[in-house]
Amino acid sequence: MSHNEEILDSCKIDADTLAGYREKLPHIAEKIIENSNDPDCFNHVDYELIPSRDAVIKIINKFFKILYPGYFSSEKIDPINLNFNIGQYVTQLFSMLAEQVVNSFRHDCFRFNLNCEECNDKGHEITLKMLENIPAIRKVLAEDVRATYAGDPSAQSYDEIVFSYPGIYAITVYRIAHTLFELDVPLLPRIMTEYAHSKTGIDIHPGAHIDDKFVIDHGTGVVIGESTVIGKNVRIYQGVTLGALSLPRNAGDELRGQKRHPTIEDDVIIYSGATILGGDTVIGARSVIGGNIWITESVPADSRVLMEKPRLVYK
Repeated sequence: MSHNEEILDSCKIDADTLAGYREKLPHIAEKIIENSNDPDCFNHVDYELIPSRDAVIKIINKFFKILYPGYFSSEKIDPINLNFNIGQYVTQLFSMLAEQVVNSFRHDCFRFNLNCEECNDKGHEITLKMLENIPAIRKVLAEDVRATYAGDPSAQSYDEIVFSYPGIYAITVYRIAHTLFELDVPLLPRIMTEYAHSKTGIDIHPGAHIDDKFVIDHGTGVVIGESTVIGKNVRIYQGVTLGALSLPRNAGDELRGQKRHPTIEDDVIIYSGATILGGDTVIGARSVIGGNIWITESVPADSRVLMEKPRLVYK
């Protein structure tokens, strides 16, 4: 047998073997389809569209082009074409966001057997309200950027902060998502902040209430729970947790909607690794919380909470 004939026979054997494997696929697919109808497993097989995570990411990117004109656009933005570009972005964002808001309301109507409240009209009206809030969001974000620059000697410019700081990225997405949360849009706000969480390591629930001049320095590992309240000019560092106390197994039903996370008053600094827990816990104005501190009780205004210096042991 020639070399070419050996290669041909080998290819035939490989093809027959592959065909044998593929013959098993219809049976596997049937089992998966059967499992997809199992009520004990999670699925979303429905005639109504579910909100799209990919679409939400595109919406966030479009928001950034509007909130920070000229920073995140592929084309040059100048005083001559500003009106055209912003007008185009707003029109595009309206269509993109309205579709996902409508899908979010429809999802709840069908998924939870709610009374449909004209989801299409409601979704478009809320989208308009969201867009009307953009100037106010921009003003608050400007204060956040200025506060970040004022407290960070390593920052060379506002541009550097807007372009590259993960804290500003996470805060920007939070302020978008929080506005939608306040407009009672389901699903979308949480999808947005969890996307920012995946990009930055900063986890801010869209239900948290955060005033202006808010700074997250470095940011990795920061957690801010749903019912957290944060005042003006607050700065927190990496690894800070503003969370809830230990919860019972049925806490989801019993404590949903209640205040479970702390209140941080104006002008507070919280250093890295600090953990502050509990809905009744209040950190008073102008206080400084040292690194790696664990707090479950309120702290008076103008306090400094520090850990005693540890003793190093060398062996």
